[in-house]
Amino acid sequence: MNNFLPICKEDLEKLNISQLDFVYVVGDAYVDHPSFGCAIISRVLESAGYTVGIIAQPDWRDTVDFKKLGKPRLAFLVSAGNIDSMVNHYTVAKKIRTDDSYSPGGKAGYRPDRATIVYCNRIREAYGDVPIVIGGVEASLRRFAHYDYWDNKVRRSILFDSRSNLLLYGMGEHQIVEVADKLNSGLKINEITDVLGSAYISKKIPEGATVIPDFESVRENKKEYAVACKMQYEQSTVLVQKHIDKYLVVNMPSPPLTESELDKVYSLPYTRNYHPIYEKDGGIPAIKEVKFSITSSRGCFGACNFCAIAFHQGRKVTSRSHKSILKEAEMLTYDEDFKGYINDVGGPTANFRNGPCSKDTPCTNRQCLYPNPCKNLKIDHSDYLSLMRKLRSISGIKKVFIRSGIRYDYLIHDKNDEFFKELCMHHVSGQLKVAPEHVSDNVLSLMGKPSKDVYNRFVDKYKRINEKLGKKQYIVPYLMSSHPGSTINDAIILAEYLRDNNINPQQVQDFYPTPGTISTCMYYTGINPRNMEKVYVPTDYNEKQMQRALLQYKNPANYNLVYKALVLAGREDLIGYGKKCLIRPKGENRNGKDFRRESSIPKNKERIKGRSSKSKGKRR
Repeated sequence: MNNFLPICKEDLEKLNISQLDFVYVVGDAYVDHPSFGCAIISRVLESAGYTVGIIAQPDWRDTVDFKKLGKPRLAFLVSAGNIDSMVNHYTVAKKIRTDDSYSPGGKAGYRPDRATIVYCNRIREAYGDVPIVIGGVEASLRRFAHYDYWDNKVRRSILFDSRSNLLLYGMGEHQIVEVADKLNSGLKINEITDVLGSAYISKKIPEGATVIPDFESVRENKKEYAVACKMQYEQSTVLVQKHIDKYLVVNMPSPPLTESELDKVYSLPYTRNYHPIYEKDGGIPAIKEVKFSITSSRGCFGACNFCAIAFHQGRKVTSRSHKSILKEAEMLTYDEDFKGYINDVGGPTANFRNGPCSKDTPCTNRQCLYPNPCKNLKIDHSDYLSLMRKLRSISGIKKVFIRSGIRYDYLIHDKNDEFFKELCMHHVSGQLKVAPEHVSDNVLSLMGKPSKDVYNRFVDKYKRINEKLGKKQYIVPYLMSSHPGSTINDAIILAEYLRDNNINPQQVQDFYPTPGTISTCMYYTGINPRNMEKVYVPTDYNEKQMQRALLQYKNPANYNLVYKALVLAGREDLIGYGKKCLIRPKGENRNGKDFRRESSIPKNKERIKGRSSKSKGKRR
C-alpha cells in the first residue's frame, strides 16, 4: 500500500526523519493524486532521493502551522494550489465564493487571498533567511509585472511581493530536481541563476538578455504594457524587466517532458486519494471528477487568447505512451469505488496527442489554428483513436468518456472520419461539450478562435454522424459574454444565433481577466498586443449584465435587461410577436406571463457602444 508523505511530527518520527530536505506549503488540501501539482512535485522529489513533508492549508494568521515540520535542510516550496487563489475566492463580479472544491467538505475560507505571498511572508517571520522557492499556477502566471483584476492595477512580479528567492514557472518537474541537486551540492539559493523555467531577482542585467518595458512603464503606460505582454508571449531569449532598482530575470522555458519522462511521473507511488484527516469533513470534492480520469497529454497549441495554458504549459504537446496509460487504466479497475466508467482521457485539449508540427519550437509570429490551420500543422487522430480502442477492450471498463474538451476546429479538418464516428459511438454520454465561445466574427477574431462557419460545419457533421448511428446526442456549447471587443450588437448576434438554433444555455461565462492571458492585456489596455490595434472593452457593469442576459434571453428574470439592451442598440425589431423576436413587448413574455416591472432605460442611449445598426459588427 502506498503511503502519504509526512504532514506532522508524529509522521516524521515513524519514518525516522530528523530533518526534511523540503517542506511544501500549499493552499489546497493534501490530495496525493497526479492531477494535483503538489502531489506531482513532491513525488518527483521523493523519487530523486529527497524527503518532503506537506503543510496543506496552514493557518496563515500566525507562524505556528509553518513550524510544525521544522526548518527544512534545503528549502521551503510554496504554491497557492491548482488555481490562482484570487480566482478561487472571487467570482468575476468580485463576489466572495461560498465553496472551494479543493478544501475539506468543499467549504471556502481555508486559504488567504494571494496565498503565495502570504505563506512566504509567514515563513520569513518564522525562519528568517531560509531559502524559499515558489511555483504553481499563481506564481507562474504572475512571474512578470501583471495586471491584477481584483486590485484593478498593475502589480509587480510576485517574486518581489512574496520575498521568495526563486520562481519556477511551467510544469516544474525538470526545474525542481535541478534546483534540489544544486542546493544539495552546496550552492546557495542566490547562486542558482541558470535553471530553464525559472526566474530570479538580480542587481544587474545578464549578458545577452532582452530587456522588456519596466515595471514603472507598464504601470503608467498601457501601450508599454501591451508591448511587454507581446514580448513575454514571444520569448526567445532570457527576458529582463526592471523593477525600481532591481531586475527581474526570467530564463527561457524548460523543455516539455519527453514521453518516457511523463510515463515515469505518472507511475510514481501516489495514493490517488485525499489524506484521511479530511474524512471527518466529507473529503475533498475536487477528487471526484479526476479520481477515475487519466491525463494523457500536456501542452496546447490552440492558444486561445483568453486562456493561460499556453503561457504556463507551452504550445508544444507531449503525451504519455499507450503502455503507461493502459497500465493506469487497469489499476483503476481494482479500486473498490470504480464502477466501470473512466470519466476522461485527455489533457488541456483531449484530441491533441502530439504536435503541432515537426518544429522544436512553435512559431512566435502566428497561431497554429487561427485564423486557419497552419499548412505545417499535423492533423491526425489515429494515435488517439488507437489508444481509445485499447482502453475500451480492458476487462472491467464499461465506458470511456472524453470530457476534457474536443477542439472542434482541429477535428473538423481531419480528412479521416474514423475518430469522429467512434467519438459519437463510444465516448459521448448524450451530450458533447465544445467551446465555440461566441459566433460574432468580430469577437472570435479577438479570442483567437475560428469563424462561426467552422463551428457550424462541425455541428452539422456531428448531427449527420449521430443520425447515421441512430443516436440522439446533442452539443452543449460553452459561451462567453463581454470578452474584449464584444459590443451589445455582438451579444445580440449571439442571441439571434441561439434563437435560430433553438439553444437555451443553462450556464454562460462572463469574461474573467485572469493573470497571464492576451485577453486580460486587452481588457486592461484596450489594445490587442498581437497587432497593437485598439480594442473596445465592455467594462461598465450594466453593459456586462446586459450582454450576459442576452445569452439567456428566454429566462424571465432577464427580461428587463434584455429589453434595455435591445432599445439601447436600436433593435426594437426584436421586441414583438414575430418568430424572430427575442422578447414580447412590455406586459407579456413568450409564455404570456405579465411583466409589470419598470425598466430603467438611460435617457442617453449613446452611453453604450454599438447601439445603432451603423455600428453593428464594427470593431471598436
